[in-house]
Amino acid sequence: MFKPQQRFTARVVTLALAAAFATLIAVAAQKNAGRAARLLLAPEVVSIAAARSLPPGATVTVDGSVTVPSGAFKSGTSDEGFAMQDGGGGIYVRTAANLGLRVGRRVRVNGRLADSNGQLVLAPSRASDVRPRGRGTNIRAESVSTGRIDEATEGRLVQVTATITKPVVNDLPYGYRVFIDDGSGEVQAFVYVSTGIDVSGLHPGRRIGVTGFSGQYNDHYEIIPRFRSDIRRTR
Repeated sequence: MFKPQQRFTARVVTLALAAAFATLIAVAAQKNAGRAARLLLAPEVVSIAAARSLPPGATVTVDGSVTVPSGAFKSGTSDEGFAMQDGGGGIYVRTAANLGLRVGRRVRVNGRLADSNGQLVLAPSRASDVRPRGRGTNIRAESVSTGRIDEATEGRLVQVTATITKPVVNDLPYGYRVFIDDGSGEVQAFVYVSTGIDVSGLHPGRRIGVTGFSGQYNDHYEIIPRFRSDIRRTR
């Protein structure tokens, strides 16, 4: 049998333990509630291919690696955007500010899909909707024929080897139009002034290799090189 003092002490200890246990439960519940709220607020990440299947106006969150650095195409797009790609597709991201993103950087973007002269682009509402996430996957350009630059390749990094078919067309202040064909169909390589690529040595009959972003402008598709090394002379 417990003496009265012992019973009182035991009761106090029991109440203290119960209070501590209740506090732990409350704290855990609060943490779980916060986590649940964050999960509910966090947008679902979809593949770029899945995003591209949606109509303009849809809001999506995608994750991928940068394939075109910030501001490389600004002389033609009038923005400081970049391009990104994952395992299944690619897309151009339109931004007003130069975010300093380089090729190979992993990035997550939340934005609204939009049509830009026939090309599907992703437009974040603010700079904070573009979140760098460390080093990404090394995206290699897909080798395709000139006749296969179309809707299926739009947004992706591609490379072709072909012959220049016409004199370079001056389309300043945006850039230069270079027409090439490997025998499967002629396609345009559009060289933006902002890339710093020199087109003075590009003449009809010369065989070149071109690496670049597969884009669309109105009714035609094109390859858009990013760097001087993206156009090289071949045999």
